[in-house]
Amino acid sequence: MKFLDLAKVYIRSGAGGSGCVSFRREKYIEYGGPDGGDGGNGGSVIIEAVEGLNTLIDFRYQQHFFAGNGIPGMGNQRTGHSGDDIILRVPAGTEVLDEDEETVIADMVNIGDRVVLAKGGNGGFGNLHFKSSTNQAPRRANPGQECIDRTIWLRLKLIADVGLLGLPNAGKSTFLSVTSNARPKIADYPFTTLHPNLGVVGVDGTEFVVADIPGLIEGASEGRGLGDLFLGHVERCSVLLHLVDGSSDDIVGDYKTIVNELDAYGGFLADKPRITVLNKVDTLPEEFQDEYVKELEKASGGPVIAMSGVSQIGVTDVLRALRSQIDVDKLRIKQENEEPEAWHP
Repeated sequence: MKFLDLAKVYIRSGAGGSGCVSFRREKYIEYGGPDGGDGGNGGSVIIEAVEGLNTLIDFRYQQHFFAGNGIPGMGNQRTGHSGDDIILRVPAGTEVLDEDEETVIADMVNIGDRVVLAKGGNGGFGNLHFKSSTNQAPRRANPGQECIDRTIWLRLKLIADVGLLGLPNAGKSTFLSVTSNARPKIADYPFTTLHPNLGVVGVDGTEFVVADIPGLIEGASEGRGLGDLFLGHVERCSVLLHLVDGSSDDIVGDYKTIVNELDAYGGFLADKPRITVLNKVDTLPEEFQDEYVKELEKASGGPVIAMSGVSQIGVTDVLRALRSQIDVDKLRIKQENEEPEAWHP
């Protein structure tokens, strides 16, 4: 299945049905009163996060979604049938944006989240509602409420525990392929990965989700290369795994390029916990491995793990470090969501 993480959608709720002007016409009833029924309500456009989806590709082939209109009221106090709702089913992690692509209407983080994007119009009152002591035979009814037209954008941000970062050919896809059942495309040229890949990784009896993001280059936050299209996918991650190509001629420069792009992207992405890994150490002479690790530690200001995805050197250490950071982040979120105990004097 192809991956699509941004889609433009046109939606329209249903208009309410008109009320009916009608009077009783029965044998032996000389002055039949009003009996016009109300119009039915228009259908609403609803968005719902469902299980089993991980792309917005369905919205490439259908962009227009119209709910049903309400049926007008009828005589004998019969109310018109309400229009059918229409439901847009999206993956969890989908943001709903207004037409300006900036205003967030809804954030569908969890499966089962449900939001009404365009409410259906109310049905109009029939003339029965307007009967009074001074007007026994009203000849007026309300029209139904008009529909709501709007254009929205759907933007998918993958929900993963770990986001893989690094320059093209840093070994991200290889790492994902050897630690999970995911089979991303692997080749010795830049931008092998053109779409994010998800993989379920296991270590010490626990599992977590890793997102392999297409490689970044200098200026990506301004749209160069693959641009910042995919940086949004790592916003929801608990920890970032930064892979640095050990076979590069300038490992410190490569490291700083990614860090600078995170800072330029803005938001809280640059403040997320990061685990830095010197990858492809199997291509380095042993006497250079420690030297490169120390250079990278000095640049990053923290510990660096030496690893080789192909030879699987240090892979378990990396997975355990990630698992530890994920547990810390989940504990933090749990503490933030807990309500403080009531204070009693």
